[in-house]
Amino acid sequence: MAEGKKGITKRSEDFSRWYLDVIQGAEMADYSPVRGCMVIRPHGYAVWEKLRDALDGMIKETGHVNAYFPLFIPESFLTKESEHVEGFAPQCAVVTEGGGKPLEEKLYVRPTSETIMYSMYAKWISSWRDLPLLINQWANVVRWEMRTRLFLRTMEFLWQEGHTAHATEAEAEEEALRMLEVYRRLSEDVLAVPVIKGVKSESEKFAGALKTLCVESMMQDGKALQMGTSHNLGQNFAKVFDVAFQDQDGRRKHVWQTSWGVSTRLIGALIMAHSDDTGLVLPPRVAPVQIVVVPIWKSDAEKSAAVEAARAFQDALHGRASVRVDDREDHKPGFKYFEWERKGVPLRVEIGPKDLDKGTRMFVRRDTGEKRPVDASAAPGEALKVLDAIQSDLLEKARSFREGNTFTVDDWEDFKKRNASLDGGFYRAHWCGDPACEESVQEETKATIRCIPFEAEAEEGACIRCGKPSAKRVVFAKGY
Repeated sequence: MAEGKKGITKRSEDFSRWYLDVIQGAEMADYSPVRGCMVIRPHGYAVWEKLRDALDGMIKETGHVNAYFPLFIPESFLTKESEHVEGFAPQCAVVTEGGGKPLEEKLYVRPTSETIMYSMYAKWISSWRDLPLLINQWANVVRWEMRTRLFLRTMEFLWQEGHTAHATEAEAEEEALRMLEVYRRLSEDVLAVPVIKGVKSESEKFAGALKTLCVESMMQDGKALQMGTSHNLGQNFAKVFDVAFQDQDGRRKHVWQTSWGVSTRLIGALIMAHSDDTGLVLPPRVAPVQIVVVPIWKSDAEKSAAVEAARAFQDALHGRASVRVDDREDHKPGFKYFEWERKGVPLRVEIGPKDLDKGTRMFVRRDTGEKRPVDASAAPGEALKVLDAIQSDLLEKARSFREGNTFTVDDWEDFKKRNASLDGGFYRAHWCGDPACEESVQEETKATIRCIPFEAEAEEGACIRCGKPSAKRVVFAKGY
């Protein structure tokens, strides 16, 4: 097996193996004794906390509040909405015994929380004055996946799920679009992963939803990854759980609802979008440690001076950046460089005797490997500029990669040939809207409709599969 630096498989040789090697090498997660579950290690959980805190702030800025609902859902709740239960039944874990006795009613371990939350909404909403109800929860969910992969698909994972109730269809649609834009901001401004906003086809929408909106990204192997979804649920669940209100004219109406969520899958996206054959690469805004300072010495006198300078640099950035001084005595500088590179720290600052003599600090960027001296007095301010540059450069690099691997195709044979010869890529092609054509494309090429882009302009054309008229192009791709 071809390997990169100290045991990491090269992306070009085996992308899947590389991905797992990066996770293990960076100590992000490990396999659990329970099949299909993972243990998120401290470094991985610290990344999740940065991501979570950024998103939680955005959610609250839009007027939502956090709450928490039970992990267990009565079977009768799930069976009330037939399309919903049909979509989730194969993935559900079911509790049939408690306290050593059979349960009178089975309890489902939360695969998603629409049913348990809306039973409460029916109690809390009675008047137009109670609307809109804007609630989010941070929780774990369980889906009985047969083929799992760390972060991307595990039986238990962490996520947030927002659930809202509105007086009108227009307000619900506005909410779904608003939260999709929040996910775009999170993906691009925090995670540096460019996305395409759009709507899912009918066959790909969330079970029980009126419409599913999504943000789709491209990984370094050219495959698509869904970063988040926002659903306009219409009134389906409202009618099933009788979530209703009295309007200002005294008429009783059912609410219009939305739900939206992202999960620890986003950490998998971070890894696959930015990392390299050396290990993890993290955008500064989601890196638990943004700068690591490595003092270098050979004598006690040199150690004292180098550590003092490292602490002064750290103090100068207090409250402005997360800085770690690695002054461990039991490891050589080369070992420290490798360890922090593997963990994806965006910027390394080296301070040795030569740097002190010259009045400089050596800056090393994780994303490009660029190494250059910086005047000591300007180093703190320059470090912040470098972090900003890394953040924007990672986004632009990922965007350039996506654009370079996006193809416009109009011929079915060409489409099949490209999908067979290339590992990935986005394919902009016409589709007539017939689910049968969509299914046929997937069966023959393994490519699915990732989304119908909002930005797609009206364009007369012929369906890539059947040749019938089409009004615009959609994005096909192989995905995770």
